[in-house]
Amino acid sequence: MKRKTTLGKRLAACALTLLLAACAHTGDWASQHNPLNGKVWDVAGRRFVDPAVVLEQAASARLVLLGEIHDNREHHRIQARILDDMLRRGRRPALVMEQYDTDQQDKIGTVLHENETEGKMRELSQLMRTSWDWPMYEPIARQAVQQGLPLAAANLSRDMTRLVSRNGFSALGADAENRLALESVWTPERQKHLIHEVYAGHCGKIPEHVIGAIAKAQRARDAVMADTLLGFRENGAVAIVGRGHARKDMGVPLYLAARAPDTSVLALGLVETDTPTDPDVYAYGPLGAQYDYLWFTPRTRRKVEPCDTIPTKPGTSS
Repeated sequence: MKRKTTLGKRLAACALTLLLAACAHTGDWASQHNPLNGKVWDVAGRRFVDPAVVLEQAASARLVLLGEIHDNREHHRIQARILDDMLRRGRRPALVMEQYDTDQQDKIGTVLHENETEGKMRELSQLMRTSWDWPMYEPIARQAVQQGLPLAAANLSRDMTRLVSRNGFSALGADAENRLALESVWTPERQKHLIHEVYAGHCGKIPEHVIGAIAKAQRARDAVMADTLLGFRENGAVAIVGRGHARKDMGVPLYLAARAPDTSVLALGLVETDTPTDPDVYAYGPLGAQYDYLWFTPRTRRKVEPCDTIPTKPGTSS
């Protein structure tokens, strides 16, 4: 028991290091030369597997979450590879995207009825917020359009996100807390770690009094994404989401498991390596396993580090 406790503490400490590293640059050299790059880690089996294993698992799972770092081109290439393989095996999943807001779904439906592919792509690019890099998402959106797959918006709109932050989950509608399993899956321990990660994820640059509101909005977004995915259980769906949303311990899979425990779900974390070379450091957090599989890649080379884009708010410790 003592050995397990020590291991848990070590993994938790390393998980914190990695979380902070996501916003604090620790050096491209370590990432570019990390021996984990290109490898796939089976979290439950605690072993490396061939990428073909992930393709097979994705083909058989009803709902597949591909958790990315949004500006990493290799992550987008892997996602397109997985969807293409599913299509080759005869699957016809919906493409569910965080990059579109749920209040845009009617517009997306109208666009998909256009007669000409390039017209659809042009309008889909215009619907995507400028904060998302359309050229990154264009290839997989084109796959869906050319194959006639359903394309679904998964993200909570900015207006609704603000309402939830200010007024709570009741902003999502009557009985939303029960219907979306918002409260049934949550625990004080999860709340503690989410608060911690929101603060660290914003590089310590947000006032402490707003962290709770941001955490509440995060929970709502995960629950709504899960709700969208469940609408495509019959033929399945592939979700393109940020890696945090794909986490089994606090993200979308948590709500899927509560609402549809018999539905097979695959959670893949696409991970930029840092200094650690132990795959378990990336696989586990204080609440346990975060994904089913990890697919390791180098960091993308960024001209500006994410932390540098977040202004320091008055009254915030840096």
